[in-house]
Amino acid sequence: MLFSVQVEVSLREGVADPQGATIERSLPHLGFDGVRGVRVGKSIRFDIDATDEAAARAEVDDLCQRFLTNPVIEDATVSLTAVDASGAGR
Repeated sequence: MLFSVQVEVSLREGVADPQGATIERSLPHLGFDGVRGVRVGKSIRFDIDATDEAAARAEVDDLCQRFLTNPVIEDATVSLTAVDASGAGR
């Protein structure tokens, strides 16, 4: 079975986010007042073959722990969608 995967990676609460802070400081100079709490993350999308959703989730979780995130400072939220042969579900 083919699954479309989206992994949203964000810094854990309490971890400094220098990119977010830089963006937040710049926004008022561009006319965007009132924006607060800017945090920067990343989104990773890919397809994975697995026997079922549980197997796909287990493999993606392992991939996140070992390669896609730094589990000490980042959290990952995983979304899986089954993709049929026509590509629907994407």
